[in-house]
Amino acid sequence: MEPTIKETSWNPEIEKQILKQWEETHIYDFKPEGDVFVIDTPPPYPSGRPWHIGAASHYAQIDMIARTARMSGKNVLFPIGIDRNGLPVEMYTEKKHGIRMHETDRAEFLKLCETALDDLEAEMIQIMKSLGLSGNFAEYYRTDSEKYRTLTQSTFIDMWKQGQIYLANRPNNYDWVTGTTIADAEIVYEDIPTKLVHMKFQVKDPQRTIVIASTRPELLCACQTIIVNPEDERYTDVIGKKVIIPLINREVEIKAHPSAEKEFGSGAVMVCSYGDQNDVALFRDLKLEEIAAVGMNGRMKEVAGSYAGLKVKQAREKIIEDLTNQGFVEKIDNINHRTPISERSKTAIEIISMEEYYLKQKDSVDKIKELGSKINFHPPMHKQILMNWLESISIDWPISRRRFYGTEIPIWYCKKCNEPHVPEPGKYYRPWKDSSPIPKCMKCNSTEFVGEQRTFDTWMDSSISPLYITKYKQDEAFFNKTYPTTIRPQSKDIVRTWLYYTILRCEKLTGKTPWTDAWIMGYGVDEHGAKMSKSKGNVIDPLPVIQKFGADTFRFWSASEINIGYDFRCSEQKIETTKKFLSKLWNVSRFLSGFSIVKSGKPSASDKWILSELDKVISECKKGYSEYNFFIPATALREFTWNLFAAHYIEMVKGRAYSSDFTEEERDGAIFTLHKVLSSVLILLAPITPFITDYLWQNLYSQKTIHHEKFVEPEEHEDWTKYTKEITEFNSEVWNKKKSMNLSLKDTIEIAIPQGLEQFAKDLKAMHNIK
Repeated sequence: MEPTIKETSWNPEIEKQILKQWEETHIYDFKPEGDVFVIDTPPPYPSGRPWHIGAASHYAQIDMIARTARMSGKNVLFPIGIDRNGLPVEMYTEKKHGIRMHETDRAEFLKLCETALDDLEAEMIQIMKSLGLSGNFAEYYRTDSEKYRTLTQSTFIDMWKQGQIYLANRPNNYDWVTGTTIADAEIVYEDIPTKLVHMKFQVKDPQRTIVIASTRPELLCACQTIIVNPEDERYTDVIGKKVIIPLINREVEIKAHPSAEKEFGSGAVMVCSYGDQNDVALFRDLKLEEIAAVGMNGRMKEVAGSYAGLKVKQAREKIIEDLTNQGFVEKIDNINHRTPISERSKTAIEIISMEEYYLKQKDSVDKIKELGSKINFHPPMHKQILMNWLESISIDWPISRRRFYGTEIPIWYCKKCNEPHVPEPGKYYRPWKDSSPIPKCMKCNSTEFVGEQRTFDTWMDSSISPLYITKYKQDEAFFNKTYPTTIRPQSKDIVRTWLYYTILRCEKLTGKTPWTDAWIMGYGVDEHGAKMSKSKGNVIDPLPVIQKFGADTFRFWSASEINIGYDFRCSEQKIETTKKFLSKLWNVSRFLSGFSIVKSGKPSASDKWILSELDKVISECKKGYSEYNFFIPATALREFTWNLFAAHYIEMVKGRAYSSDFTEEERDGAIFTLHKVLSSVLILLAPITPFITDYLWQNLYSQKTIHHEKFVEPEEHEDWTKYTKEITEFNSEVWNKKKSMNLSLKDTIEIAIPQGLEQFAKDLKAMHNIK
């Protein structure tokens, strides 16, 4: 019989036609009714090109989540957003135009930022569409839009009125390169080679020297005390005595404090403002007066004396040199020091006292632990990242930033008494340029105001994504139907930021967790397991790969390569290899297109066997899909389709489907089963490879899209899988024997069929041409 599918191979160019068909027929439109499934899709940041191939793979799998839900009978809201606020766009704009933000007119700089990412964003959207993402591109949002920023400001105003926001001057992590405060969650730690300097301090009375080891000798000018452990017998005679700071010649008192570890270094510790967070805690505990040694420009201040004006690293090198020359150094060790680094600028942070706005979070830790424990994490192991972070929270969240391109903090201050005022929510405010909407000061009745210059931390915007997509404060009926959302898909590196801050903000505003499930993905690395970077030359651009091999090849590679939650290796060679499976699927479908569909037939033992195996693979796939682990259905379907259905069953029933030696009922039994299995495989594969499955489905089984079909269910046939091993081993034995005899597969052969396979004898004889 002639196949109705004429093309001899799958052509990825067909994907463009199918994509156009999907767009024109609006098959993915969402209606807020029935069983609703809402994805809090991560809005990616177009801060450079190429878009990371790992991220492209991540979004392909988010689409698999959406398609799985639809084929499970859910009405799916799959929003698409682009994140454009904060430091990355500012740094990209500075680099692109060769300017510095703080040296450029604010309005002019903002105008440049608004368009800086447009080209990168367009390419990112192109990749998403070419991958077949079934999201709402017609209404995709930007976090720097007036509508989005209005919601950020409105939620801030609501929390202000609840008493959740306050202003305080306290030590903060400071990134002097970008010129702004950063939260603990925006810090990464790296082991950096540095010098541990063992310095000699002179005790005044009794006359003796103590040695103190430090990696921050440039902070000698900010030293306010030396601490020793109260149980350290080496120092009991000097507690309460004065010690002279080398080079600085200022006296400070030696104090007892349990945080000094007897076993670390000399057991004596220099407490400066501020070498690290331990110093911050000690200054607070001991009520010490701060000395600001490092300025906001990353240079030493006047208090540093002759070292003033030097960058921190320069001052450190000069002070070590002077300490050595003047005999204050006992020894210097070269060590790797765990150093806090700004996630954005990749620069070591300083701790500087600054006045910032804070959102209360310490009093919410227990509540978020409770909510977090109820969220279903996929995989469960990544819930611990959230729990570990909650255990580490010691201060409230500093939410103000000294930057330009971000959502402005909507506050005006009375020019006369400095009383802060917030406007009514529901409008986008720009206090740095807009006139005050408040007519007079509530405290002194003055009518003159000064607008706040600072912007929000970008996570203040990102953390309202589930509220924005569910139309919080915009459409009450829509919000009540869609919130809490169903699932938050994201990578593991932003669990302590995006995931945590979203729970924090949404709980404060709605009293509920923002989603029931969190789906956490690992990192995409190169084929050797190394992180991808342009400097290493191991970055893979996903767009040319998709254009070359097709979206379905890329998607099937993603599903079959990645076990949920774990890092995965990316290589063009592996992606290309995946194409072989799609070729096999195409060849099987093309072969079956030569047989008209029949409604039923007399099932043989072979039919019962493959239908039993089909039940098994359906159950396995549904389990994988229910866990959002696409590795399970991808590998199960490849194994079943390639190594059982195509390699064994189709070969076993070809004779019955073609030959006149079988009855019409027997022939129909084979044809019915062939189409039953293939149609089931196509439905099961549809969330992973949506293009080829839809094309084959519409050519073989229906004029309607496969993506409106429901998942097939196992029919609980009698279990014939016990014959699988014997069938496959017998077939392999025959093939190998023919090969050893230089016979073709069509040649006749004399071989005994095993007693256990007697029920399959008629098909096996026709298959192998057994005498």
